[in-house]
Amino acid sequence: MKQSIPTYDLNSITQHGILIERIEKRTMSSADNLFDKGIHRDSHYIFTFLESGRAKMMVDFKVIEAWDSAIFFLLPGQVHQGILMEQVTGWFIAVKADLLPDAVRSVFEESLVDIQPVTVDHSWIEKLNTCAGMLQMSCTEEMLATKEGFLVVQSLMSAFTGLYALIFLGGSHTGTSSESRAVQLTRKFRILIRKEFKTLKSPSAYARILNISPGYLTEVIREVTGKSAQHWIHQEVLIEAKRLLFFTQLSVKEIAYELGYGDHAYFSRLFSKVEGCPPTEFRDKYRSRQ
Repeated sequence: MKQSIPTYDLNSITQHGILIERIEKRTMSSADNLFDKGIHRDSHYIFTFLESGRAKMMVDFKVIEAWDSAIFFLLPGQVHQGILMEQVTGWFIAVKADLLPDAVRSVFEESLVDIQPVTVDHSWIEKLNTCAGMLQMSCTEEMLATKEGFLVVQSLMSAFTGLYALIFLGGSHTGTSSESRAVQLTRKFRILIRKEFKTLKSPSAYARILNISPGYLTEVIREVTGKSAQHWIHQEVLIEAKRLLFFTQLSVKEIAYELGYGDHAYFSRLFSKVEGCPPTEFRDKYRSRQ
């Protein structure tokens, strides 16, 4: 087992940061490098549109399954592995985060719920297929080689991922503008944690960045999510700790340091309190299931 979780980017495949592939009746095999790279992370987004068939994968310790007509996406940094692919027809799209509009990224990155596959009806299937087809036809070296051509491709990518965002939001066209200040603040807090959890460990540190008082932040987060602000900070630390415990050979002390804790004993106590068992016990328990 490696000392770190492999992270793949698109540079070895394309210099443009966009990859699109039409899938026709595919069943996963050991030679399928697109879908099955073993346990790994990606530095880019992955959007999968399942028109028919069945697919199953592990994402951050949870098994995700989709079948028939559904969409699913993976955020950069999520640890995942393909498990099953049966007679899948649809689209696979990978794109660097900086090529997506901020409004689209915010829908996915600032989600307040666990991400699951979303079933789509026939009207959405037609829209997604049309948009993906235009994107694939335009995503050529000739088009991507010029500034104007690249902007066309990026616009089509924005349209395709925008459809994803609409479906994920339940078809709402109102966006986040109609949300309460409390929900908008909670979204900002959650995305900030994902970026800063290794260095910022207290609600007060996040409150300073958000220009609000720690008391107000705590009140708002509990009102919207039912959990404390500290809970969400610990959850982000915990999921990364689990990834490193399960998928690497790093010691508990090394993992604590990687996560920003100089005192590994404190980290172990925190892990035990939140997870219900010490880090070493978690590692032994979950690896024994393999």
